Amino acid sequence: MAIARNRRGRYTSNYWPGFVDMLSTLLLVVIFLMALFMLANFIITQAASGKDTMLSRLNRQLSQLTELLALERSKKESVEDSLSALQATLLDKDKETQRLSGLLGAAGGKTEGAEDRARVLGTQLDEQKKITTDALAKVEILNQQLAALRLQLAALQEALDASEAKDKESQVKIADLGQRLNVALAKKVQELARYRSDFFGKLREALGSRPDFQVVGDRFVFPSDVLFDSGSAEIRSEATNQLGKLAGALKDLEGQIPPDIAWVMRVDGHTDIKPIITAEFPSNWELSSARAISVVRYLMEQGVKPERLVAAGFGEFQPIDAAESDEALRKNRRIELKLTER
Repeated sequence: MAIARNRRGRYTSNYWPGFVDMLSTLLLVVIFLMALFMLANFIITQAASGKDTMLSRLNRQLSQLTELLALERSKKESVEDSLSALQATLLDKDKETQRLSGLLGAAGGKTEGAEDRARVLGTQLDEQKKITTDALAKVEILNQQLAALRLQLAALQEALDASEAKDKESQVKIADLGQRLNVALAKKVQELARYRSDFFGKLREALGSRPDFQVVGDRFVFPSDVLFDSGSAEIRSEATNQLGKLAGALKDLEGQIPPDIAWVMRVDGHTDIKPIITAEFPSNWELSSARAISVVRYLMEQGVKPERLVAAGFGEFQPIDAAESDEALRKNRRIELKLTER
């Protein structure tokens, strides 16, 4: 243990400046990415909000203009009906005037009463003509108003088309941004997979070609019996050599992976299906979690940075072999190492 403390002192003295530089670089990258994301989100939100506000205002104006157009059409129809009635009345008056003129001509100025009646009828005829002229003027005004409304509707349609074009452009930009983010994420995952493969290779080389140390998918698996006694979460003294090699491989990995890749080494503890009920461990959940934490603490003592380590306990609920033989139980009592994204 004195040797381990001496090692810890040396590692702290040697790696502290690098640790500070790495944290500073990582913090700057995270702040930059957050600022970029917030800026893009703000621009998109403002564009969408402005588009919705403008479209709503245009819809309200279009509705008002439609109602006004319907009202003006109704007025025009009423005026046209009145004009038709006036024209019919004027025609009747013309006929009546002709008839009266004929009577006057035939009578030859018999009485003054007939002349007065003729004057009254002439006055009425002039009034009817004046009414007809006013109606025609109103119809012309209505036609001009309809033309102005058509121009306004055309302008509104152009504004709507422009708004739709801007909306399509925004959607294209959003899709392009998402595609770029997916490509960048895929590259980071590929880089992490390459470093994981190199790490597992170095780890196997450091621990030797033991058959019970296996690489299963993206995990490095070895039995818990190598590190712990039955029902215990205290690392055996003869197992510190293997864990020391694991710590050395992890520290080498820290210097190889670029700082812009957020990664952690997850240590997973697993047990067999045999129940355990003790004062220290009421169930296999506690036992598996305590073993994973013991491994993480030892790696930290050897100089591995704590922010690169995660401990997890799975109890007996993630078996490799579902059988209940001694060999299956031995396989299920294991520690797994997984290099993954944070």
